[in-house]
Amino acid sequence: MFTFGELIVILVVVGIVAGIVSTAAGLASLVSYPVLLALGLPPVTANVTNTVGLVFTSFGAVPASRRELRGHGQELKTLIPLTLVGSIVGAILLFIIPAATFAKVVPFFILIAGILVLIPRHIHIKQSGEIVVTPKWMTALAWLGIFLVGAYTGYFGAAGGVLMLSILSFTSAAPFVVYNAQKNLALGLANIVSAVVYGLQTPIQWRYVLPLGIGFLIGGSLGPRIVRHLPARLLKIVIGIGALGLAASLFKSAYGL
Repeated sequence: MFTFGELIVILVVVGIVAGIVSTAAGLASLVSYPVLLALGLPPVTANVTNTVGLVFTSFGAVPASRRELRGHGQELKTLIPLTLVGSIVGAILLFIIPAATFAKVVPFFILIAGILVLIPRHIHIKQSGEIVVTPKWMTALAWLGIFLVGAYTGYFGAAGGVLMLSILSFTSAAPFVVYNAQKNLALGLANIVSAVVYGLQTPIQWRYVLPLGIGFLIGGSLGPRIVRHLPARLLKIVIGIGALGLAASLFKSAYGL
């Protein structure tokens, strides 16, 4: 057992690392969720604690991403509402679906996320040399996918950022650093909505949330700055491998492999 002081230090450090990973790669739960489980929290409680703590990440990441977000309001008008509605649905489902089912389903989502992010994408049709047109069927699928990622974020959220990055990389003509910033804003708002729903449904473990949130705030402000200086392809490879590693760990835990 750790003393209260040791627990605070552990959670702040974990939050910093997870905040960086979250805003740079969408994989905060690769770091924070397993640590919360190791500290003795049950799966649903660990998920709620992690999601509420992640709210602080957006307070660090969004101001640090103003450069990338500027001039992309039109995309955000679609991205944000779909994500928020989905997050409400997902947060409610968390308290309807049994915890045992929850623990067994999550690894499959993360496995899919890891595979998707490693697949080369950008299926666009270029016209007149500069105009990029996305097929209508792909736009419709992307909107559905964004809603489902919002629901998944509200339900669990581990590697939700990876799923969102996968969808945006299919449909966005912007560089990785831009749609990564869009992901941080949309999922940050989704986490706020989910946290409110969680707070109405279950007690919040604030002694874990607050130190973890402080770390998330610091890490969230550092992540976007780091992304600006790293090759996009390298980041995607790291993201994909990290998601596969998290999926393998959760498969082992859920199925005793």
